[in-house]
Amino acid sequence: MIKRSRLFGNKTRVTFCLPADEPPGTVSVVGDFNDWRPGAHELLVRRNGTRTVSVPLDPGHYKFRYLATDGVWLDDPDGCELHL
Repeated sequence: MIKRSRLFGNKTRVTFCLPADEPPGTVSVVGDFNDWRPGAHELLVRRNGTRTVSVPLDPGHYKFRYLATDGVWLDDPDGCELHL
């Protein structure tokens, strides 16, 4: 799931969210906005049982995927592109 909220200026805070136990291990969101670098935006476990990370982004078109432990790639149920 992806949530968006406007920030000051023209930026948007994009929050990426996955269930805490799927998949097991560490998960990062990687994409155009972080040069596809694993670990740059690691999802952290929250009290409500989800894993999230928020990234402030400028307007634009971005592609992304999730990368889990052992090189497992995942797609977001809402799609793998953002249009801000």
